[in-house]
Amino acid sequence: MKLKNQISVTFIGSGAIATSLGNILASDEDNKVCLLSIEQDVIEAVNIHHVNSSYFPNFQLHPLLKASNDKNLLKEADIIFLALPSVAVVEYLKTNRDFINADTLIVNLAKGFGNESQLIPDAIKSVIPNTVAAMKGPSFAREIINRQPTAFTIASEDDRCFPFFRELFDHTSIYLDFSTDVKGVEYASILKNIYAIIIGIVDANFDSPNLRSLVLSKSINEMRSLIKHFGGREETIFNYCGFGDFSLTALNDLSRNRTLGLLIGKGFFTQGISDKVVLEGRIAVNVFYQLLSECCQPEKNYPLMTELYKVFNQPYDIKKFVGNILQE
Repeated sequence: MKLKNQISVTFIGSGAIATSLGNILASDEDNKVCLLSIEQDVIEAVNIHHVNSSYFPNFQLHPLLKASNDKNLLKEADIIFLALPSVAVVEYLKTNRDFINADTLIVNLAKGFGNESQLIPDAIKSVIPNTVAAMKGPSFAREIINRQPTAFTIASEDDRCFPFFRELFDHTSIYLDFSTDVKGVEYASILKNIYAIIIGIVDANFDSPNLRSLVLSKSINEMRSLIKHFGGREETIFNYCGFGDFSLTALNDLSRNRTLGLLIGKGFFTQGISDKVVLEGRIAVNVFYQLLSECCQPEKNYPLMTELYKVFNQPYDIKKFVGNILQE
């Protein structure tokens, strides 16, 4: 893929990650960047006042960052970033695929499964013929918008798109590494939410650096084994999407899944609340556990995930959680 004089960049979505990355790219006048949104108040605020008050009310956005509800922008895009919830990505593309040119590069930012247990890039390829990349890494949007150095892994089976990404993010605060292991990168970005919940439960019960490091090590090893089992490469755990994203999600209180673990560990998260709140890690636990059961993988091969599955699906004394995961 060759860079032109001006690159048309469209983000589908106007949430925190779309706004923060879009603002970074809009600072280069060679990029024409637009947030495709269904929220009219957001569109007007971005275009008139250069703010996204829903996510960054006190931050002045670059004046070249635009927003629109016109899907015809997809026809002009050289690159489309999918900044939608994981459960919405595939259906959106099915509904709007006629707007997307076959030579447009599609980038999945969502961290989760597409259709049930199917990875999003696999689902995308069943809908449109485009080159697909995944962009995953330790990336709180609040840090990105403030131009803190932030890392992502770019994964695609077609490595010819990698130079495009290098040039697109050159001279920005975004740092990249690259992989052709799309499965491994996608699975790492989903698994890290599960193990962040586990670290949250541990930290809620014990303020112990020793214990935290012990469980972090067990988590990394279990994630690495699961990535390999599902067709990824073990070394992917050492990319930004692996250890980097896991450590961010597991150790920072801005993380929703770590916060879920803290609530569970303190006994404040009931089944009734859990049924009303959509959290990636909780959904992923049940998906992975089902997949592993179907292929007759013994529970001793993934004891941390097994224990968390019991927390979500059985009557459970949370005070015994740490002791149980240490008994293997």
